[in-house]
Amino acid sequence: MLLTLERETQIRKKLPYTLTRSIKMVVLSTMKAFQLLFLLLVSCAVASTYPPSRLSSCQVVQMDVLCSNLSLRRAPVNLPPGVQMLDLSRNQVQNLSQETLANRNGFHHLKLHSNKIHFIQPGLFRNMTKLKVLDLSRNHLNVVALSKINIGALTAVESLDLSSNGLYTGMSDYFLADSPSLANLSLNSNSITKIAQNTFSGSLGLKKISLQNNVIMEIEEGAFDSLNHLTELDLSKNSITCITDFNLYNLKVLNLSKNSMELFESASSDTFYNLLYLDLSENKMPNFPLLPRKNMLKYLDISHNQLQTISECPEKKTCVLLSHLRYLDMSYNQLRTIPEYFFCLVKSLEVLNVSNNCIDSFSVSSESLLQRVRIIDLSYNSLQSLTFEEKTLPLLEELILQGNNLATLDHRIFQRLPSIKYLQLQKNNLKVCASEYRPELTDPNHQESHRCVSFSSVRNLQFLYLSENNLGTLPANAFANTPLKFLDLSLNQGLDLDKESLSGLEDSLDHLILRENNISSLNTDLSTLRSLKHVDLSTNQLTSLPTWNKESSIESLNLQNNNLVTLEYSTMLTLKSSLKTLYMGSNPLSCCKNLGSLYMVQQSAVVVPDIASVTCIHEEFSEPVNIEKVTVSMCHTKSTKSYIIIVILTLLVVMSMLALLVKCCRSRKQKYNRRFRA
Repeated sequence: MLLTLERETQIRKKLPYTLTRSIKMVVLSTMKAFQLLFLLLVSCAVASTYPPSRLSSCQVVQMDVLCSNLSLRRAPVNLPPGVQMLDLSRNQVQNLSQETLANRNGFHHLKLHSNKIHFIQPGLFRNMTKLKVLDLSRNHLNVVALSKINIGALTAVESLDLSSNGLYTGMSDYFLADSPSLANLSLNSNSITKIAQNTFSGSLGLKKISLQNNVIMEIEEGAFDSLNHLTELDLSKNSITCITDFNLYNLKVLNLSKNSMELFESASSDTFYNLLYLDLSENKMPNFPLLPRKNMLKYLDISHNQLQTISECPEKKTCVLLSHLRYLDMSYNQLRTIPEYFFCLVKSLEVLNVSNNCIDSFSVSSESLLQRVRIIDLSYNSLQSLTFEEKTLPLLEELILQGNNLATLDHRIFQRLPSIKYLQLQKNNLKVCASEYRPELTDPNHQESHRCVSFSSVRNLQFLYLSENNLGTLPANAFANTPLKFLDLSLNQGLDLDKESLSGLEDSLDHLILRENNISSLNTDLSTLRSLKHVDLSTNQLTSLPTWNKESSIESLNLQNNNLVTLEYSTMLTLKSSLKTLYMGSNPLSCCKNLGSLYMVQQSAVVVPDIASVTCIHEEFSEPVNIEKVTVSMCHTKSTKSYIIIVILTLLVVMSMLALLVKCCRSRKQKYNRRFRA
């Protein structure tokens, strides 16, 4: 009983402490709950101040909302305030209304291309006073136009893209009727056949119009006359047959390529034209265009037409000076000659392309002509005569004469070009002179024809292409005092290089191409070319590597398609220090005679791009072995077997000889015993 009373007393003493502790715990829990609630309220407030970076699957980047390619039919309703650009391209939008755009009007840029829009709410853009760029391309706006209701006003829009909408003649009027700020307009890839006089009457501020890839056959007179700010007009890929009385004086860029143009004539006027760029390529023009008399034209492309001549004064009118022209392309025509008087009209010309014509002669005889020309392309013509007098082409850097079958030239013609750097002579029949060649001593008719062309002492020539010239020999010192970096001698079957052919190129030559020359051995010591880094010896008949007796600078070496059985280890060891890329496929390499070289290729940092097809021949395998699979043991196994066979054969021979010796000894002993008995 006493114990029970004592226990009860102890419990009563502890009870206040327990209650106090419980109360404290409750208070602490309540405080923590209030803290969590406070943090939650703060986070909600922050979330309401700063919107999330994503709206469903859309992305928000600063003030741009990107919702492209999400199969949406409208913009997300929770667009952040102040959004400037909305990209709804490549979705399923059909009806364009305020609801579609989440009832927002503050856009600067709307991308709505590649949808299925066939309805636009009238007046939708009237209150979008900040909208500058509107892209509605690749939709069904032809259906919108059928309602014959203007979508305007586009009060602030400066750039409008309506391309690929199936619009035909007259339909664009409903989109342009009230666009006072419009500067850039694209109507590409529609079905417009005619540009009417009033087509752009509601968009008089236009600076750039693109009507590419329509079916335009007619442009009404005055259709562009009211557009005083128009500077760029693209009418390419249409069906326009002629332009007469061209009078867009403020226009700077005009593209009429890929039409059916047979005639281009400017208005007979003394008004100054600002035209800088004119593209008339891929048409059907038989004559040179009649250009404005007072012009600033810098770029003229008449390639891929049917030009046959450049008449002196077309239709007996005054010749037009093209004193500012820098670039002229008349390639892919039917020109037979270019009279020198024409060069008087283009004295500022820098690039002349007359490739792929029928020109049989080309000459520049006066110092006052083509003083600024840098590039002349005469490739793929029928040149029989080529003449450059002294000091006529002081700035010419690139001359392209490929594919002319030229056989005779003045042997010093290229020494008259002080700035020449690139010389392309592929597919001709030229022979190379030795550096000391003097035609007056070897050819009595040297003034009429020359048997070879000199390439020595062409002081700035760096790139020379002589492939496919039927070169039989390359004489010693052929390029002396010419700082060549790139030399292409490929596709000259049976080319014989003199031991000193490349003398003088020790410190300049970087690329040497000797591909497909049927060379069986190379007499020239390439190791003397200290700057040589890239060598192509592919598709020849080489049976051994050229020797490199000095430290190599070669970085890329092509040995494909030769007759190489062994790759000399000493040569490969010399090349290893600099070589980075090695092509060696399609050679009858021996696996066991190239162990050192193949191991070097396997273990070094040299890249062999065609290694998957590089094989070697092993006597024990019926098929060629890829060099990556060749091991030392493959060849040691063979030698061990051979050694064992030899040892066995030797033992057999020794045993046979011992057997004969024993037999012989026994025979003699029997004879001796018989004698003793007698």
